[in-house]
Amino acid sequence: MWRRLLLGGHSPLGVLTFPLRRHFSSGFRGPLTHSITPRAVTLRGTGSSFCREYKKDAQATVEFLETPVTVTDIKQYLRSKDVPFNDGFSCLHAPSVFVDAATRAERFSLFVDKTTGQFLCMDTQVEGSWEDLQDCLEVMQAEEQNFLSPQVLLGFPESAEERDQRERDAEEARRIWSASVPFSELTEDEAQLVKTMFQITKITNSTLKKFGVRLFKPTKSLVFPWLGGPDSSLKGLKLLSAQSSDGGVHYNEATVPKCGSYDNLFGLASLTRADSQVVVTGRELDTLAVSQATGLASVALPRGVSCLPPALLPYLEQFKRVTLWLGGDVRSWEASKIFSRKLGLRRCRLVRPGEYRPCPGEALAQGKNLSIILAAAIPAAHKSIVSFKQLREDVYGELVNTDQVAGVKWSRFPELNRILKGHRKGELTVFTGPTGSGKTTFISELALDLCTQGVNTLWGSFEINNVRLAKIMLTQFAMQRLEENLDQYDYWADKFEELPLYFMTFHGQQNIKSVLDTMQHAVYLYDINHVVIDNLQFMMGQENLSVDKFAVQDHIIGAFRKFATNSGCHVTLIIHPRKEEDDRELQTASIFGSAKASQEADNVLILQEKKLVSCPGRRSLQVTKNRFDGDVGVFPLDFVKASLTFSTPVKGKHKLKKIAANPEENKDAEAPAKKDSGAKREKAEKQPSKTPKSTRAPKNPATESE
Repeated sequence: MWRRLLLGGHSPLGVLTFPLRRHFSSGFRGPLTHSITPRAVTLRGTGSSFCREYKKDAQATVEFLETPVTVTDIKQYLRSKDVPFNDGFSCLHAPSVFVDAATRAERFSLFVDKTTGQFLCMDTQVEGSWEDLQDCLEVMQAEEQNFLSPQVLLGFPESAEERDQRERDAEEARRIWSASVPFSELTEDEAQLVKTMFQITKITNSTLKKFGVRLFKPTKSLVFPWLGGPDSSLKGLKLLSAQSSDGGVHYNEATVPKCGSYDNLFGLASLTRADSQVVVTGRELDTLAVSQATGLASVALPRGVSCLPPALLPYLEQFKRVTLWLGGDVRSWEASKIFSRKLGLRRCRLVRPGEYRPCPGEALAQGKNLSIILAAAIPAAHKSIVSFKQLREDVYGELVNTDQVAGVKWSRFPELNRILKGHRKGELTVFTGPTGSGKTTFISELALDLCTQGVNTLWGSFEINNVRLAKIMLTQFAMQRLEENLDQYDYWADKFEELPLYFMTFHGQQNIKSVLDTMQHAVYLYDINHVVIDNLQFMMGQENLSVDKFAVQDHIIGAFRKFATNSGCHVTLIIHPRKEEDDRELQTASIFGSAKASQEADNVLILQEKKLVSCPGRRSLQVTKNRFDGDVGVFPLDFVKASLTFSTPVKGKHKLKKIAANPEENKDAEAPAKKDSGAKREKAEKQPSKTPKSTRAPKNPATESE
């Protein structure tokens, strides 16, 4: 309706405000929740100078696409509007509708993402969703205009809190930048001391000046500027501090604005239109090393190997060759393969980590020839693998880096590391347990453990709403009941908000296709590494009552298996078990449905609960399948109600006691006990030799003196 009013209205086009139909600038339409909130865009000023402002990326909610856009749809629509375009690597390039026709004829400065339809105009910094671009083209055609004023597309109105936060961030960035000191103004001894502290003694002052790196003396931090826009103005900062440890130097990062609320490429201002090759690194120090040693254009990702935001893809479109050298470990290697899919496999080359190929900063410090390492980078796309020769380096890398290949380790569940070895990408984990045993609570802590270590996580909870789930996870994160410590809520909420954690807004029965579409877009936009689905029964639906429910379940499990393999993302699927007797433990065969769930899964985890036991320690986690190395096992768990967390109890701490149905059962149990009295006496005779262990650390001094 608004478009009809617009086309028949009398408002001047230059001051018109579109009532936007979408709520997410990332192209999502419908319900997705970090709960996923988009970045809002506000254009200010007149003429050709514009400033992108970013809304605080609060807890993100991921919505599903009601009508997913495809690259074919985008091309057909542009052709129908007589808009010329070039087919790029990850974007379509078209003349900008926000620039005068005479100026845009030879410059295709409008970039449209092939996957989401999100667009960005390089000349004016206008950005928006595919629906926004369609609206602009429709209005332009109806009004017979040659171009639209950038003022026509306004972003979301900011609240007072968001505006104040944005202004505080901008002021803080300017304050730190003006208070920081260029290396050229430091004495030779000061500069050498700082370089030694950060292990960059071979980086020259001229290289630091080229990239605008400064020193913030109050915190002894290196300051890396994020520059952008037509005038290459300051948009944000990253501060890097160094701390010596036994294993070398440990780096701590801080960003202004906060991480996730703004994305930029360090080194963007140093790129020129003549550059046809670029080296993408995971750290700013690595970018300095590559640029100095090779002279090639180089940029650093804002969040390292954890994410490549699609909003940055247009800035890399000009390069015919992109070399990804993200680091020297297995995690960087896996991230390189995932990022190359976004950038276009045909133009990407990857530096395989190894003994002679560390990260660029270390390679420069060790005196290695970085040009030779880059020349040996392998293509991201292989037509086929025909011999062991092509696999040889990969096999050797797995043998050398067994701990890294095993995956991310859990910090809260060391016993799980002993059995599963770690959390690995591309696997499917099936998790089950008795009703009311705490499946959701346990798996939320398991996922939170990984999330705190940088594993980007997407939660799909169809059984409980996101507010309740977030409350559980926040309590587990703070390890205390925040209801009794409300004065600490803001502190823990701020820290919790920084986690790479996202929620889908689905609730109740859902269609598998909608869920998979949401997961696929979340993987593309946020580089999700772990998806939790709670639970499978809520996706079986009621629309196919005539179809065998086991066949429907097999189809859903097969779809998740394929998604995990193709996207390189770990999927944890919660499935309710069949009804069993209270005194029987669950088995792999207890998983509801056919055997396909356990066959397709790489890992099968069962939360066991002894319902006829009253004391703590009645729960345990059993691993019945481990495709990685075959190890299986079981270990006990203690549930701490105050923090809603599970922990591994101290050995011998708890002795399980059965609950007697009536007093007569206790009398009957005394007779068999007498038969074993002889064995107990023999055991008691051996007990004194173990006494020193139990008295190693008495809890009560008074008891010890007695």
